Amino acid sequence: MKPNLSALVCVTAMILLPAASTVFGANAGTFVVSFLPGEISYNPLTSYTTSEAQIYSGLYEGLVGYDPFSLDPIPATASRWEISQDGRRYRFFIRPEARYSNGDPVVAADFREAWLLLLDPDTNAAYASLLDVIAGARAYRTGESTDPQSVGVIAVSERVLEVRLEQRATHFLRILCHHSFVAVHPSVRGSGEWGDPLSIPMNGPYTVASAGEDALGLKANPYYWDQRRERYDEISITFEADAQAVTRAFNNGEIDWVRGASDLQSVARTDDIVINPLYATTYYQLSATRPPFDDPRVRRAVALLLPWDRIRSEELWYVPTANLVPQIPAYPQPDGITVRDTKEALRLLDDAGYPNGEGLPPIEITIPTPLRADRVAQLMVESWEAALDTAVSVKVVPYPQYFTVVDAGDFMVSTISWIGDFADPLTFLDLWVSGSNLNKSGYSNADYDALIRRAMGMTGSARYEVLAEAEEMLLADGVVLPIRHSPSINLIDLNMVDGWYPNPLDIHPFKFIRPADASPVPNVAVRPGRQL
Repeated sequence: MKPNLSALVCVTAMILLPAASTVFGANAGTFVVSFLPGEISYNPLTSYTTSEAQIYSGLYEGLVGYDPFSLDPIPATASRWEISQDGRRYRFFIRPEARYSNGDPVVAADFREAWLLLLDPDTNAAYASLLDVIAGARAYRTGESTDPQSVGVIAVSERVLEVRLEQRATHFLRILCHHSFVAVHPSVRGSGEWGDPLSIPMNGPYTVASAGEDALGLKANPYYWDQRRERYDEISITFEADAQAVTRAFNNGEIDWVRGASDLQSVARTDDIVINPLYATTYYQLSATRPPFDDPRVRRAVALLLPWDRIRSEELWYVPTANLVPQIPAYPQPDGITVRDTKEALRLLDDAGYPNGEGLPPIEITIPTPLRADRVAQLMVESWEAALDTAVSVKVVPYPQYFTVVDAGDFMVSTISWIGDFADPLTFLDLWVSGSNLNKSGYSNADYDALIRRAMGMTGSARYEVLAEAEEMLLADGVVLPIRHSPSINLIDLNMVDGWYPNPLDIHPFKFIRPADASPVPNVAVRPGRQL
């Protein structure tokens, strides 16, 4: 597969970001963040949680990164890229000054080999299927092909990486912002030794200085290519579940940013509470591989037996919803299941061989703890036991083991809150494509897959209409039962911090966060503990 330069048209990315006003490290100090407790993996290829995604924004870097304000793809390890006229070939030009924290250069082969490892069936990486748009990637990921040369990712030289797609995919650059597609140093790529983060060469603006169960310290990477940009010398991350203790520390100026547990009623300055819409949906999902829910008639029937007015009550949720994809401009709102219809539910069950619900096996609902949504699970138990001739129970699994259970598909009914990985409806709809690594329900519908493929090369409102048609099909099949959309809630004093912007993915790249050039406002008291 030799490169064909004549087919390429140069599309040089020209992104204007806030200019670096001082040389990095000049009295930048330490930025303190509070997260909820949870296990942190330092392997970006297999990680899953939003906390890890935020931490990785400081430790690793891909070809492109998120604009901190708009979330649009911006140059990162690649200084620019070219896209062919047919939209099926990308060329990324890696910065000569890009290096790992041990001084080794970052080269095109580091991306190619990391992506091949991500696609390896033995890796079982959650986000590997997002690369299915690359020529040969799906066949390699599923084991249909074992030849790495069949995958359309080519290291043309040390500084040039070429990617060939199956078809035009207008969202491809947005995908590459995700942390799963970063460069990985050969020393860990080959050994798989991710246990000691202090020994892992990283190519992001920070590297790990200390790591423990309750705290994580990051320090500036002295070899990072963008040394002139002003940012903090150190990032100190604490893991704490005590909301009152965290809020007291924030009020005292001991924590700069709270993205975990907090007591909003106790926040000293309400202006420090930043609430914005989040590109996220909490839903219940039914296993499409375990009887009786392997039959779409049964899935739809049990969904129609639920009291949706109570489950999606505005007294319970900020933004209750019957849709999977949060509302965005120009995206049509598909019809979902919104009302109880016992008559239709019983008709479907009778058609599936369960007259009046007789013969159904016991139903188990798996939820994490602690979880406010257990009220929803209880309504499910009450409704299904009242209408069906079967027992219904709730299984509670503590964090973080809950994610392991769901990831393995070991459930009949489960719940999860999904925050989009890129700003596009596909970040939700790709979850249900047949064979996707993110498809934990095992759902498979050839018509649904065809709609998703059809939308890949489309743009604008026509693309959104096709994606909305796919979502409506998914909702009608009863495999996903949306409950609510979520707001993002953070505590941060934006008078003291620059480069942190509210955004719908709640991702805030650490490299852009820096101390604000703030001075006291006349006649306004500064929060205790703050130094101006």
